[in-house]
This record gives sequence, C-alpha cells and structure tokens, in this order.
Amino acid sequence: MNDAALGFGIDIGGSGMKAAIVDLSTGELASDRYRIDTPQPATPEAMGEVLCELVAHHQWSGPLGVAFPAVVRRGVVGSAANIDKSWIDVDADALFTEVSGLDVHMLNDADAAGIAEMRFGVGALPDGSPWPGVVMMLTFGTGIGSGLFVDGILVPNTELGHLELDGHDAESKASAKARERDDLSWKEWAPRVERYLRHVEALFSPDLFIVGGGASKKPDKWLPLIDIATPILPAEMANNSGIVGAALAMHDVSA
Repeated sequence: MNDAALGFGIDIGGSGMKAAIVDLSTGELASDRYRIDTPQPATPEAMGEVLCELVAHHQWSGPLGVAFPAVVRRGVVGSAANIDKSWIDVDADALFTEVSGLDVHMLNDADAAGIAEMRFGVGALPDGSPWPGVVMMLTFGTGIGSGLFVDGILVPNTELGHLELDGHDAESKASAKARERDDLSWKEWAPRVERYLRHVEALFSPDLFIVGGGASKKPDKWLPLIDIATPILPAEMANNSGIVGAALAMHDVSA
C-alpha cells in the first residue's frame, strides 16, 4: 500500500477524541483506532494538545481531517452544543494547523459520518456510485446530527437535530440520550423518533434515511417499529464513520 492511498482522520466527540490512519481506497482503518478522553473543559487549547498526542501516537506527518461536533464554516466554528463555548468564532483549521504543524481540515461530525456512508457504507451502490436523489444521514446519540446529500454532494451544517418540534428542540426528545434520560424502552422511544422523522420527511422529501449513532447498533430493537414512507437503512460504518469521513474530506479538499 502506498502512502498516497492513506489518510488520517480524527473524530472529536463530547467524551472522546479518536484517530486512525485510513485506507482511502477501501474506507478501512489501516492502523489501530486510538482514543483519548476529551479534556474538560473542552477548550481550543486543551483539545489542540490532545490532537497533537493523537498525531504523535500514529507518527502521522501528512494532512489530516477532523470531524467536529459543531457547525464549521470554512474552518470557523459556529456552534458549541457539546464543547466549550470558547470555541465560538474560532478558526479551528488555523488553530489546529498551527499547533500540529500539519494541514488540517475541519467539518461537522455528522457530515463526516455521512461522507463515509455515502462512499463506502449503505449510501453507496454496488458500482460504487452514491445513492441518487436526496439522502439524509441522521445520527442518534448524545444529540441528533444530520448530513444532507443531493446526488452524493454534501449540503453541510444542516443541524436538523435542533429543529423545533412540538415546542421542543427535537433532539431533546428523540436522541438516544433522551431515551436513556427518560428511562424509555425501545418501544416507548420509537414513536418519538417516528414523529421526528415524519417532520423531516415533510420538509425534505428524502429518497433515503441512513440512521447512525449509538442507537444504530441495535436497529432490530426500534427500526421495525418506525412506519414512514421513506426507506430507512442502518449505517454500516459504526464507530469508524467519523474518522473515515474526516480523512476522505481532507483528501477531497487536497485533490
């Protein structure tokens, strides 16, 4: 395997920062997946130090992509739901590039997961082309992340977990964290998810929903309970999707 076929991705979450070398031709990890707890508070300076530790662990010296739990516009952070508020308006691309000495490209974490699924997961057709039409990647975890694709092209930073639904932020009722917080069975939680999906369905008329995040590890527990018009498929890339998508996004930007 030559170095040109390799990329490096970091997936930053509220509890952990994970990194690995990625085979860009297959979407498989070409190294161990190394994890360090997200520092608390999750400030730019503290997270920059962890990023450098992840890079050093893998002895990586090329460009890298970072999946980040926030709106990211041309490298600048525009929200901070699960990270420190001091991130708002920070040019994260520039900050991480400076501290690491490497070229860094940031993107929203759900967007990164969607890129991986559209390239190598359930969003890819047998011939390798992306699922046609409007595809919505939704991650059900601490919140609800979203990645919107039109004929395989990403429409970034949709943040549809924050849609107002029945007077509430949608993710406050329908995320996997909400299920655990309210001590709901899968059967009790499913109607909340269906209500949310119907709302998104009415707004975007998608051709496919891909569901990822923690809840996608047990799709048999709740997907059969969802009755909507749009087909739904569980994500295939699991915990690797953010890392793989970040590495792919960096490669695409560099190409």
